[in-house]
Amino acid sequence: MSAASTETSTPLPTAGSRVFFQGAPGVGCVGSSPINGDDPVQKKQGKVTVKYDRKELRKRLVLEEWIIEQLSELYDCEEEEMPEVEIDIDDLLEVNSDDERASKLQESLIDCYKPTEDFVRELLGRIKGMRKLSAPTKKGL
Repeated sequence: MSAASTETSTPLPTAGSRVFFQGAPGVGCVGSSPINGDDPVQKKQGKVTVKYDRKELRKRLVLEEWIIEQLSELYDCEEEEMPEVEIDIDDLLEVNSDDERASKLQESLIDCYKPTEDFVRELLGRIKGMRKLSAPTKKGL
């Protein structure tokens, strides 16, 4: 059996387990014992932690669900049938004034035949105090 087929037959870790890295034969980490060339499937544990602002993510999710619900009402259809409307919350948060934000939203909703002023006003009120989501940061290795 080749080394490649041995690697693919290794069971995958379960969702609650740690991440395992497989080193190349004969290559070891500093301070670790040398890797035995006879064992091509030796596992090394690695721990990767990513820090997310869960509270901010939860707020964002609730807002996005609300937006989808409101757009469904504005367009009188289900989400799957809705025309493609792009509302980028981070993009709106980069804009300095509410007038500019409202203008951007109105441009996105140009195809809507129902009045959108209440939706725009409510959305602008909901994004007040929110922060732009940044890429997750690596906490430690």
